[in-house]
Amino acid sequence: MKTRLPTQDRKREIIQIALQMAFKVGPAQLTTGMIAAELGLSQPAIYKHFPSKDDLMAEIAQHLGQRITQNIANASQTKGAPVERLKTLVLGHLHLLQECPALPEFMIMRDRNGGHVNLHDTIQGAMMAFNAALESDVKAAVAKGQFRMDLNTPDATTLIFGVIQSLVLRMLVSRNPGILTADGARLLNLQLAGFMATGDDG
Repeated sequence: MKTRLPTQDRKREIIQIALQMAFKVGPAQLTTGMIAAELGLSQPAIYKHFPSKDDLMAEIAQHLGQRITQNIANASQTKGAPVERLKTLVLGHLHLLQECPALPEFMIMRDRNGGHVNLHDTIQGAMMAFNAALESDVKAAVAKGQFRMDLNTPDATTLIFGVIQSLVLRMLVSRNPGILTADGARLLNLQLAGFMATGDDG
C-alpha cells in the first residue's frame, strides 16, 4: 500500500511525476491514469488533489513559472561583474531544464483549449521576464566595458538565447537532458568570447 503523505507533499510528488512522465510521452498525451499507475495510486487519489487534468496543468505551469522566476532572482543577486550575473542566469536556466526537461514541450503545446491556455501563458510570461533579464545583463556588460561598445543588445541577447535553444533541441532529439549542463558552460563561454571588448572570456 502506498504510504500516506501530507496533502502538500503528495501534490508535489504528483507534479514531479507528471513532469517526468510528460518528458517521456509528451504533455498532450499525459493522463491522470498514467500518473496514478506510476505512483501506485488510484485515479480517485489523484483527483482528490487535482479535480481535473486542467487543474494539474495549472499547478504545473505555476510550479515551472516560479522556478524560472526564482532563477532570475538568484542570478540578480550574483556579486561581481554583469557577465558573471549573465552566466549565472543562463546556467541556472539550463540546470532547471535538466531537472524539468518537459518544460520546452509545455511551452510549444498547440492545444490551446481549457487549462492549456493558462499553462502556456504562465510559462511564456516567465520566459519573457527571463529574456528581459538577459537583455538587461547584456546592456550592463556593454556599459561596464566588458562587451564591445558597438554590440547590438537585442542581437546579442538572441544569440545567447540561441545557445539555450540549440541545447534544448539536441536534448529533445537525443532524449538526454544531461547534455544541457555538460555542454552549456563551454558553449556559452564560446559565444560570449565573441562579445568581449578585450577578447577574453570574462
